[in-house]
Amino acid sequence: MEIKLAKTAGFCFGVQRAVDTVHEQIKSGLTPIYTYGPIVHNETVVKELEEQGVCVLNTKEELASLEQGTVIIRAHGIGKEIYDLLGKKGINLVDATCPFVRKIHRIVEQEGAKGRQILIIGNAKHPEVEGIRGWCSGPSYVVESVEEAQNFTINSSEKLCIVSQTTFNYNKFKDLVEIISKKGYDIIVLNTICSATEERQTEAKEIASQVDAMIVVGGSHSSNTQKLFEICKKECENTYYIQSLEDLDLKTSPSIRYVGITAGASTPNKIIEEVQKHVRVKF
Repeated sequence: MEIKLAKTAGFCFGVQRAVDTVHEQIKSGLTPIYTYGPIVHNETVVKELEEQGVCVLNTKEELASLEQGTVIIRAHGIGKEIYDLLGKKGINLVDATCPFVRKIHRIVEQEGAKGRQILIIGNAKHPEVEGIRGWCSGPSYVVESVEEAQNFTINSSEKLCIVSQTTFNYNKFKDLVEIISKKGYDIIVLNTICSATEERQTEAKEIASQVDAMIVVGGSHSSNTQKLFEICKKECENTYYIQSLEDLDLKTSPSIRYVGITAGASTPNKIIEEVQKHVRVKF
């Protein structure tokens, strides 16, 4: 059995920075420590931090009830309203927002101040997108599919700024932008998909096109891992999406001689190594 492991698999810069930030706060000895939402979209990482005393706050109401402690902002970022709330309460705030996401916050805030409406290419229910919308002073919209792009409409006199969720599928982003651009609006387009995402998707596609089976490792709520699975599935029908080794049910077959492995940006190296070792030993 030959195995091809993607060089880009595992923690990206933003995730590593966020996880390191939490560990630094743990080492400081100052408690209690909270994260606003799971620090990253990986259940294993979140569970390990909880075992070290880090609590996850999931709602604004939980945040508002705090009287002391340290709140760490997740890698996905938050809207301006939450910063303002924490500022008024005087709670110690540690910002672990991915710098690539923070850049989008500045863009939409600045372009909104210039009178442009904001269109985000991404998943409206994803916390990153919710956070981005929280920095829009005027109208904002979210488009994720071809149908939504075709149906999108604003007053022809309005100006539009298009940005993207950092983990969106790059080729799909280009397709949706092309559809909207044909509508004749005054548009500026800023490709805010992070370079690590583009590299990871490109490599995953290349590997999946060469192998007999493809394994994609990542959290069930991880947007970038879901995109990797979609990309790999198009290239290799025999593609598996797993969160950990326990989920792996790779069907053995004489025809499977070459297996590819990639992983989302919030997948710990130890899980990737476990999967790689298991495939190498068992097959």
